[in-house]
Amino acid sequence: MARALAHGRKQLKAADAPRERPPARALELPELDRLIHERIRLGIISALATNASLSFKDLKRILKTTDGNLSVHARKLEEADYISCLKYFEARVPRTEYHLTSAGRRALTQYLDQMEQWIRLTRDK
Repeated sequence: MARALAHGRKQLKAADAPRERPPARALELPELDRLIHERIRLGIISALATNASLSFKDLKRILKTTDGNLSVHARKLEEADYISCLKYFEARVPRTEYHLTSAGRRALTQYLDQMEQWIRLTRDK
């Protein structure tokens, strides 16, 4: 059996041996805003960038997420002053409406610029 295995092996010549590769060059990629980079938060900011305001219900439907998930992510964006939240009652029904702040619009613009740079750098390789 050992003989059959040895017979089936191919001997490598020096020319066939794997060559050492030069170390990979690291790309200088811009740092992305981790707060916006998460899918639901990016969705919230993007939706608000194209609408003057959106209700909690609208965002939930657009992003196809749960109440709890949307609440947590919206709160993080609120704490960063990327979005503002207005709570009110309409015929005794609580309503929540979100708006993109100027800081949020600047953060989104910077994030998109950084992503475009990532795309250019990786496509050029």
